[in-house]
Amino acid sequence: MSASETARPATLDAISLRELIDAGRAPRLLDVRTPAEFETSHIPGSYNVPLDLLKEHREELRDHLDEDVVLVCRSGARATQAGQALAGVGLPNLKVLDGGIMAWQTANAPIKEGTPRWDLERQVRLVAGSIVLAGVLGSVFVPQLKWVAGFIGAGLTFAAVTNTCAMGMMLGKLPYNRGASCDLDTIVGQLRETGGRA
Repeated sequence: MSASETARPATLDAISLRELIDAGRAPRLLDVRTPAEFETSHIPGSYNVPLDLLKEHREELRDHLDEDVVLVCRSGARATQAGQALAGVGLPNLKVLDGGIMAWQTANAPIKEGTPRWDLERQVRLVAGSIVLAGVLGSVFVPQLKWVAGFIGAGLTFAAVTNTCAMGMMLGKLPYNRGASCDLDTIVGQLRETGGRA
């Protein structure tokens, strides 16, 4: 992993981003949340490029991102990972929306809303909590099940330390989270269009 892939990208706060957009100097906004999260609510003019797809196709995407880019997710963690991935292929003008879409909404900035769905972090909490609860309750009858709760606890600790989440990545692939078609060809087509902003 190169130094550019481990360095944290610069951040931009919601008020500064809104000022750029209002002044007609909007950067390219890439929302790296799942398609379902994006459909629920997103910044008008942003493009949905889910983190897993961005990491897999970062070199192809680099060729369509020659201007300033601001990366958006729920809180900033996934956008930071996306920034590191894109910086690793030589994309220089990257920033992460500090506090993500939550900070954007807190600033009462414009938002495009769709069908409400649970965000990925909430889904992770539900699944992890349910597994731990079932493991603890089940251990009354099968004592070895306590290790299931321990395994989930270790996984959550690892996720916090590394700022990655294997459970979140797996949940992101479920049909519930995939939403509308979100493939590389569609995204590249949207990025090529001058007026194709969502």
